[in-house]
Amino acid sequence: MLTGQTFLVTGGTRGIGKATVTALIEAGANVGFTYQSNKEAADELCSMLGEKGRILAIHADVQDFSQAKLTIEKVKDRFKQLHGVIINAGITKDKSFYLMNEEDWDATMQVNLKGTFNYARAAIYDFMKQKYGRIVCVSSVSGMKGIPGQANYSTTKAGQIGFVKTLAKEVSRYGITVNAVAPGYIETDMWRTIPDNHKEKIRQEIPLGRVGEPSEVADAICFLLKSSYITGSVITVDGGLHV
Repeated sequence: MLTGQTFLVTGGTRGIGKATVTALIEAGANVGFTYQSNKEAADELCSMLGEKGRILAIHADVQDFSQAKLTIEKVKDRFKQLHGVIINAGITKDKSFYLMNEEDWDATMQVNLKGTFNYARAAIYDFMKQKYGRIVCVSSVSGMKGIPGQANYSTTKAGQIGFVKTLAKEVSRYGITVNAVAPGYIETDMWRTIPDNHKEKIRQEIPLGRVGEPSEVADAICFLLKSSYITGSVITVDGGLHV
């Protein structure tokens, strides 16, 4: 169902982004993805998946709207069309709020929320003209449930959920769906930085008793890209952590 369609994934070299790029290529789609600093990882991913020329790596800073517009144009130039955008790139700068400085707050807002605006806004006019489009934001269970030390991150992820619900109402008449996935703890670089003793406490809080795999989040994203009657929704991929 995704065969021959074209998608853009922001932050595609690691974790959930990499798993999504991989799943889309395996589903027969054309995929452009952005990276900011790790060209080696981007080249490696293209080498691994790019034997049929259906993948394009683009160096871009998600905080820059002009770069977002240029990225959209590069994908269209290469593949002649764009059917969906997966807004995945994000950062964390966790610490207790009383220790959080202005730089930690602003950087998280810029990447996670401004980046969401940039790529949705850069793509939306084309989607409206073609009467079709899919936007999926990778939010977080942190935007639905308070997690100490993540005041900045949780704010951005809750903001993405509000954004999804509002934009979905604005653009549904154009055949555009706007949704989010909200992962819990997933086996990514972020998870690997957590001390082992704290990991065990986290596992005890998860009803399914384990952390998720990036591919499980990618499956939910692909489901939303295929769906035509789901919009303004948030699918949690968290082993029941939010319950």
